[in-house]
Amino acid sequence: MRKNSSASFSASRRAKAHAAIENALAAGDIARAAELAEAALAKNETNALFLNLAAWRREEAGDYLGAHRLLQQALALAPGDVMVLGGIGAVLRKEGRLEKALAVLNHVVAAEPRHAAAWLERGYTLDSMREEAAARDSYLRALAIDPQLAPALGRLADAAAKRGEAVDARELARRALALQPHDHAATCALATLAIEAGDGAGAEHRLAALLGTEIRGDDRTRALTLMGDALDRQGKTEQAFVSYAQAQDNFRSVYAPILGPAPDRRSHRTYIETIMAQVEAAPKTKLPSVLPPTPGQAATHVFLLGYPRSGTTLVENVLASAPGVIALEERDTLADTDDVLVMNDGTMPNLDALDPSQVAALRAAYWRRVTDYGGDVVGKHFVDMNPLGGIKLPIIARLFPEARILVMRRDPRDIVLSCFRINFTPSPAAWAFSDLTEAASHYAALMQLTERCRERLPLAFHEVRYDRLVADFENTVRAMAAFVGLEWTEAFRRFDRTAQARGVQTASVTQVRRGLYDGRGQWHRYAAQLAPALPILAPWVEKFGFEP
Repeated sequence: MRKNSSASFSASRRAKAHAAIENALAAGDIARAAELAEAALAKNETNALFLNLAAWRREEAGDYLGAHRLLQQALALAPGDVMVLGGIGAVLRKEGRLEKALAVLNHVVAAEPRHAAAWLERGYTLDSMREEAAARDSYLRALAIDPQLAPALGRLADAAAKRGEAVDARELARRALALQPHDHAATCALATLAIEAGDGAGAEHRLAALLGTEIRGDDRTRALTLMGDALDRQGKTEQAFVSYAQAQDNFRSVYAPILGPAPDRRSHRTYIETIMAQVEAAPKTKLPSVLPPTPGQAATHVFLLGYPRSGTTLVENVLASAPGVIALEERDTLADTDDVLVMNDGTMPNLDALDPSQVAALRAAYWRRVTDYGGDVVGKHFVDMNPLGGIKLPIIARLFPEARILVMRRDPRDIVLSCFRINFTPSPAAWAFSDLTEAASHYAALMQLTERCRERLPLAFHEVRYDRLVADFENTVRAMAAFVGLEWTEAFRRFDRTAQARGVQTASVTQVRRGLYDGRGQWHRYAAQLAPALPILAPWVEKFGFEP
């Protein structure tokens, strides 16, 4: 009898807890609902809804790993629950596991096409993957289900602002802010437009109000970075640098559990240095300079690399302006070599000793990916752009010895400053950029590897100087085009139109669509703040011939 009474009391208590939580949710008070759910869980009143709400609370606090654990418990209790799966997709995105997040969210919207929140989260994920067109479609799908979804309107406004579509951006932002006065994406859209128009003070005012709210995570990082840009636009460099530093500190606090130092996690710089040591230890390769043709391959194959913020996006769009050229920006075309030819710690097998059949299989896998990403490249010139592609030069030399390599060069001080002032998609490299001295050391490591590969690998290299490109565009492009195998065309000058038509997805979007943007010498205004990094960069400033 006591046992039955106890069970009845427990059921009653669970019902009351559930009712209280449902009432809080009906009132739109998710925070209160999550608090009640946590209290119920503490009393061993466990169900999928309680776990999902408690996970949301962890997620809001930045504890993505804790949130993920609770969501997996909820999924075990309610297999296939689209609300739980949607939460898992959101947490996977915030953990930086974008491909997995997208797969989960694709499953959710297929199972429940009218799940507006899942379409919205899918848009966030695609934005993080720099799939602008697909993200836009996802936001529109969310709005078709719920026209009052302010975050979707805000994201559309932000994307339009980045594309320079001011009228559309303002209207979308107006609609978002009417529904949610502090929508971060809509506010950032209007701030972006103000900064581009030279109204740094107006942007500062908007962003100060936004930063006074409780925005967290990536949203706060973005707002702080834009605040730096707004202050920079007004010539307030000291205040601007403080804001950039706050943005990077916030980035680090958010992603420390995933990207920060750990016993089982090597830094991205160490990864590069491991590859470098193997290149130096290996004898100079004597492999053939041409391999048998592979189905689907391009007539001309170009790898464009250098370093983030060195000008690779600019050059890619210049080349893509010519007839018969297909270019891809920062696609992981060499993904099939990961964990096969290079491990997570940077160790590689003897690439010269690879079996010819394995080489043929990896070449074929590469061209299949290229086709999936960019269409048919057969008979055309193909440009594979990846600023960090120098890391893969030993693999490129083994699989594609016939390829031509364009290496972008820009003043190292401008590069490191620019990397520090930009929001990158979370990654091990982005973690390096979030600290000035580590960014400088990371740059030095990749330059050392690239230079050693130029000395030891049988590849054709051509250097493209950013300073010469903006000062003497035609002659610089003529030399580059001749190396690639292209004739000069006046279409090269219209790269800004090409960028607008293609839809630039990198952090360089606003500069490239404005035309030939001269970003030389930006570092001088921040020389005092750059002081800790300058000795690390000095040897490369001298080697590449930039003025001290």
